[in-house]
Amino acid sequence: MSNLLSRLGYLQTRRDRTPNLDLARDLAARQDINGIREIAENMWNDNKNIHSDCMNVMYEVAIVDPNLVLPYAADFIKFLKSKYPDMVTGAITALAEIAKVKPEFLFKHLNDLKKIKETSASMTLNKSISALAQTSSANAEYGNVIFPYLLEHLSTCYFKEMPEHAERTLPAVNEDNKNEFIKTLEKRIELLSGSDFTRLKKIIRIAEKL
Repeated sequence: MSNLLSRLGYLQTRRDRTPNLDLARDLAARQDINGIREIAENMWNDNKNIHSDCMNVMYEVAIVDPNLVLPYAADFIKFLKSKYPDMVTGAITALAEIAKVKPEFLFKHLNDLKKIKETSASMTLNKSISALAQTSSANAEYGNVIFPYLLEHLSTCYFKEMPEHAERTLPAVNEDNKNEFIKTLEKRIELLSGSDFTRLKKIIRIAEKL
């Protein structure tokens, strides 16, 4: 086992992910291309604990600097079909960051993103909306295709999900489409109460200022 892999949480017999986060930040800070390549290759490791930890490291690197994981964008797309839920969540988390620097890649795989959005729940669903919103924000062409799809989701999703999903949609909102976004939220805000109502009101105010 390499010295790099020995830093993974599983191989340190740790149940928390702090070692993975520390490794990711170290790799990103040093822009260690060779180290990142080794971690990327081990996303395919036969040991599910190792491949899970490596995915964790990769998406944490992506959060720091998505450019460092661009060479593995196609791998993340493949992992969207993994039988392991944590690999799917990790992959879409990385792709949501990649969308910020290479939206054309995500747009090319728009159907894969939609499928994840429509078949997933919880964090995987949340991250899929972030990936779609970041891609939508890149230019008018992408926005014309993706933004109506996001609005449709906000019109029909479970009302308790609205604040989270509206917030994740915000990167796609601009001066040209903000009125549609605001109208969509205002139609459903009365379904909410307490902190959810307050959170959605804040999102509406942010959109109004765009």
